[in-house]
Amino acid sequence: MGKSWKNPIKEAMAQKKGALFTKLAREIAVAAKLGGPDPEANSRLKLAVAAAREVSCPKDTIERAIKKGSGQLDDGEQIEELTYEGYGPHGVGVIVECQTDNKNRTVSEIRSLFKYHGGNMGETGAVIWMFDRVSWIEALTNKALGSFDPEEEAIEVGANEVEAPAGEDSDSDKDQGIFSFYGAPEDLDSIRSSLSERGWQIRKAELSFKPKNITDLSEEQKQEVVALLEELEDNEDSHRVYATIN
Repeated sequence: MGKSWKNPIKEAMAQKKGALFTKLAREIAVAAKLGGPDPEANSRLKLAVAAAREVSCPKDTIERAIKKGSGQLDDGEQIEELTYEGYGPHGVGVIVECQTDNKNRTVSEIRSLFKYHGGNMGETGAVIWMFDRVSWIEALTNKALGSFDPEEEAIEVGANEVEAPAGEDSDSDKDQGIFSFYGAPEDLDSIRSSLSERGWQIRKAELSFKPKNITDLSEEQKQEVVALLEELEDNEDSHRVYATIN
C-alpha cells in the first residue's frame, strides 16, 4: 500500500489548536497554583477555565492542569512565569510575558525573534518605564450602545478609564458591547466584582501593561512591528505581548 496522503492545511490547523490548548492549560495550572483549585473561589482560574471551554479544550486537559497547578499531580514539570523586555523595529517598546517549563529554551527563542525582526531584547527595566501597570477588565454588556454612559459606569465601579468597543464604528457586531476598563493594579478584584454586580459579563480580568505613549509610525513601519508581535504571540511559551503601538 502507498503512503496515506495528509492534508497540510488540516495538519497546520491541528498544530495551531494543540499549541493553543497548551497555552490555556499553562494558564489554568498557574492560576490554580496561585489561588487554589476551586474556580468559584479563584477568579483567575474561573476565567482561565471559561476561556478554555470557549474553544472546546478537552475536559481532561482542563482537569489535569488544575490538578497539576494545585499540587495534586506531580509530573516533574514546573511552569514558571517570566517577563522579557526589548525594542522592536523603529524603537517600539515590547514586553513579553511567558509561561514556560524550560527557561533556557524560552529566552533563546524570544531573543532570536527580536533579532530576526531588527530589534533587540534588553535587560530588566529596559522598556517597562514606557508602560503603566494596570488592572484590565474586558466586559460585555447587553445594553444597547448609546443607551448608557460608559464613563459613568467606570466611575461607579472604581475604574480610571474605559475604552469603547473596537467594532463600534463598523458594520460588524462581533465586538459590540465589549468594553475595556482600566484601573489601579490593587483594584482588579473590586472593579471586576462591581462590574459583575452591575450586570456586566466578565470576559477577562488581569494585570496588564498599558503604554504611556504610542510610538509614531508609518503604516509600513507598523507592519514591520506587527510581524514581530505576531511571531512573539505564536511562540509556544508566550502568554501575553504588549507594545507601544495601537
